[in-house]
Amino acid sequence: MQLAPTGLHTIFEMLAYAVGFRVFLWQRRKAAPRVFDGNGAVAAVAAGALIGAALGARLSYWIDDPRTAFAGFPDWRHLLAGKSIVGALLGGVLGVETAKRLAGVQGSSGDAFVLPLTIGMCIGRVGCFLAGLPDHTYGIATSLPWGVDFGDGIPRHPTQLYEIAFLLAQFALIHARREYFARPGDRFRAFMVGYLVFRLLVEFIKPVFYAYPLGLSGLQWLCVAGLAYYARDIPCILAAMAGRDSMRWAPKPGRTSSTTAPSRSAPNASDASKPRS
Repeated sequence: MQLAPTGLHTIFEMLAYAVGFRVFLWQRRKAAPRVFDGNGAVAAVAAGALIGAALGARLSYWIDDPRTAFAGFPDWRHLLAGKSIVGALLGGVLGVETAKRLAGVQGSSGDAFVLPLTIGMCIGRVGCFLAGLPDHTYGIATSLPWGVDFGDGIPRHPTQLYEIAFLLAQFALIHARREYFARPGDRFRAFMVGYLVFRLLVEFIKPVFYAYPLGLSGLQWLCVAGLAYYARDIPCILAAMAGRDSMRWAPKPGRTSSTTAPSRSAPNASDASKPRS
């Protein structure tokens, strides 16, 4: 019996969550020992991450494709039809920060999330790739030799595979430069900045479901907002990634983040249901 694309994606999504959480439990005291010295901190951070990510994932879908999300409103089924990793990451950051303040947890916990997120997101993108057209995570048409036909006879950019390659390369560089990150949480900030830049750029070779000012999609504007949040950390991150002393570029004490193409085409008929994540 052959699994439906949605069922296949669900299996890989559940696997991504399960493996990512196990890796987090393994990494938490190694990567952020000052924060995760007790189960209370783990519970608070995990709850904040899960709730924030769930809300952010849905909200970003509503922003990215409001026509589909609010079709037939107040029918709630359309509102729950999609989600986005970009929104999940940004919502997770806000959720963790809020949970830590409420629970009185001190210190930066973000470095413990870099490896779990990398592994989990790679597993999830395998599911997106195998799910094909119904998943809406593919790119626009391309004549490049590695274009993939997802079932409609049109070779497209396999943007899911591009993302996997980027995530693995980014983690390898962050790990190789780990000694140059001056502050706790800088490795996570580097992960977030790198991924937001990648998504801002790769969205140019994905179908646009709803165009906002400057022709950018809702997800691209969320990436811009996320990069603005991390703006003062970027010089420090760039110095560390270049293998230089990053402390001289570190911002003054204040906010502490824990967790802190071809022309774009309009979507065709098969693009009009649920946006990519």
